[in-house]
Amino acid sequence: MRYIPHTAGDVTQMLERIGVKTLEELFVEVPESVRLKRPLDLPEPLSETELLRELKSLAIKNATPGTHKSFLGGGAYHHFSPTVIDLLVSRSEFYTAYTPYQPEISQGTLQAIFEFQTLICQLTGMDVANASMYDGASACAEAVLMAVRLTRRKRVLLTRALNPRYRAVVATYCSYVGLELVDVAVADDGRTDLKDLAAKLDATTAAVVAGYPNYFGVIEDVATLAEQAHSAGAKLITAVAEPVALGLLKSPGELGADIVAGDGQSFGLPLAFGGPYVGFFAVRQKDVRAMPGRLVGETTDLDGQRGFVLTLSTREQHIRREKATSNICSNQGLCALVTTIFMSLLGKQGLREMAEQNLAKAAYARQKLSAVKGFSLVFDGPAFNEFVMRSETPVEEVLTRLEAAGFLAGIPLGGDYPELANCFLVCVTEQNRREEIDALVAALQGGAQ
Repeated sequence: MRYIPHTAGDVTQMLERIGVKTLEELFVEVPESVRLKRPLDLPEPLSETELLRELKSLAIKNATPGTHKSFLGGGAYHHFSPTVIDLLVSRSEFYTAYTPYQPEISQGTLQAIFEFQTLICQLTGMDVANASMYDGASACAEAVLMAVRLTRRKRVLLTRALNPRYRAVVATYCSYVGLELVDVAVADDGRTDLKDLAAKLDATTAAVVAGYPNYFGVIEDVATLAEQAHSAGAKLITAVAEPVALGLLKSPGELGADIVAGDGQSFGLPLAFGGPYVGFFAVRQKDVRAMPGRLVGETTDLDGQRGFVLTLSTREQHIRREKATSNICSNQGLCALVTTIFMSLLGKQGLREMAEQNLAKAAYARQKLSAVKGFSLVFDGPAFNEFVMRSETPVEEVLTRLEAAGFLAGIPLGGDYPELANCFLVCVTEQNRREEIDALVAALQGGAQ
């Protein structure tokens, strides 16, 4: 069985061992006024067979890439994941491992993290990567705090084309530390408005934060953003929600980024209704001391054999709390291992091929969808695998009708961008066959008529 509950005898033995007579005695510190005085309102217990049947009946009500033709993106992407990943990470020495509190004993864990860091550096074009973060949004927020520490400035410019979830998490992190967050407008092509950026940059600016690609799927001019940020003494942070794009684009490091934060979900992690995912974080060598989280390094032991050590750890458990640069308490080890295996299996050529398929299929879909009467392309900037469409019909009606027809056609944008009230974000990956794209086009044509 997947779940074996404690028997009454088990409970009695455990209570005797710890010297407590009843379960209620374990909660004496909880005030009576907030205790629940009645049994939980739960249905009668079920056998394992009955329970699985019930859960499956609930699960099939969800609209997923398995039940619908999915064109959803916006920070969570449906990509191919080699079967061997599941076989490897399900080995007990991997899936039971947690953060090693006596790190050097856990050589296997440290080596896996070291390989993860190495691959992230190769992917991003940066010098140093840490031992992973919770997700892309929190990694982006940590990048902002790091830029503030490095520059000793309090003003941060975030392009409105940055993923709204990332912007929200940044705002949450910065709520109580006296930082000023300033939005930078989006130009007509879907990129950051460079004129608005130049007007808002000043000597108090700690960082400029932009997506690469951005939330609208448009590829930002990172080199120019870096040049403008550096001219004001600010750091450029690039947030990479779709790292598959880096298989084809120049790396942020090559283009002048100072900090690269992102999410590794595309690299073998299932959509899983939003998590768990894994963040990555890479910086320049000169800034490594201000980096949050932990850093695993390679060394040799007294016998000259290769070994791995926890080189840098700025967690509040390990150093004086006021000196800590982060309170991150996990290295997301299993999720980081998944992405490491994924990158190792595909290699540079495989990742490039996947990126090329994404680019080509999205370009085909963009051309076909924008030719449908009643729909038009919103931004004409260079794009990767996502793009924004405008509908003459209320977008909620369109998406609801398409879902009933078996399509998850896109993400409505009006809630985050009032000026895009009748627009939706479409994502096309290598998992979308040409027949699916043509079927979506046909479904939209029927709706437009």
